[in-house]
Amino acid sequence: MPSPTPGFILEARNVRKAYAQHIALDDVSLAVPEQSIFGLLGPNGAGKTSLIRIITQITAADSGEIRFRGDRLNPSHISQIGYLPEERGLYKKMKVGEQLLYLAQLRGLSRPDAVQRIKQWLERFELKGWADKEVENLSKGMQQKVQFIATVLHEPRLIILDEPFSGFDPINANLLKDEILRLRQEGATIIFSTHRMESVEEMCDSIALINRAHKVLDGTVRDIRNQFKTNTYEVEGVGRLLVAHPDFEVIEQKERESNHFYARIQLHAGTTPNDLLRFLIGQVQVQAFREQIPSINEIFIRRVRETMPETLQEEVA
Repeated sequence: MPSPTPGFILEARNVRKAYAQHIALDDVSLAVPEQSIFGLLGPNGAGKTSLIRIITQITAADSGEIRFRGDRLNPSHISQIGYLPEERGLYKKMKVGEQLLYLAQLRGLSRPDAVQRIKQWLERFELKGWADKEVENLSKGMQQKVQFIATVLHEPRLIILDEPFSGFDPINANLLKDEILRLRQEGATIIFSTHRMESVEEMCDSIALINRAHKVLDGTVRDIRNQFKTNTYEVEGVGRLLVAHPDFEVIEQKERESNHFYARIQLHAGTTPNDLLRFLIGQVQVQAFREQIPSINEIFIRRVRETMPETLQEEVA
């Protein structure tokens, strides 16, 4: 029997899933660190939802295995997992409080504990006066708050959120973000599936990118961004910039008003940023000097294109 990997709450090992002639997941392995926010990324149809459905035991893998805290995933783990699907589903005619109480008891909470937690969460999400209202009378954003509360009410160790910010205005999206960060701080692990790359950049500790049923990238956000950097620096300043040097290559240069300039300069192997900076100081007044590190969105697009068949690459080029 394979041994658990220390420090990981969830491990997928060589998971494969097919539906008729369609392969949804092909030999996918990944590990989710304990008490982290883990971004599960990929374009539509990549296989993310299939993996989530296997983790939540809605479906089963054809081969491979999922391990939860070292043990092979089994029905006893359901109570330790909370899942917010992209397709929201609440009983429209039920009152908010009644619905949350019903769902909490389904997950094993006693009525007194459930009532106490519901009151705390409704107050935290500014829904205290809505407990006796039917769900259909709530705005879409309010309904999504209620569904999020239902997902975390039983205090699961692992929380899976599929597009959690969909439909939220910026204020409520910020409120939800703060709650997700608080839950991690208190010990929960969050798997976060989204197309909003700015949220990934801001919140996630680690990510995995799935495309066309395969995992094509994983690691910490910092390590992945460093992996894709090109030793390119952005420079802004005053003066006339003339870069002709065997150790540097000007990729882009723009002249701006009042003798200002902007440039992107790539260092050749063996050259340091200090070498470039010393050279620039001898020519111009440097006002800004920063390394250009690609965003997660840029990396996402690049890796997805790289893993396309050649015919599709030509179509999107």
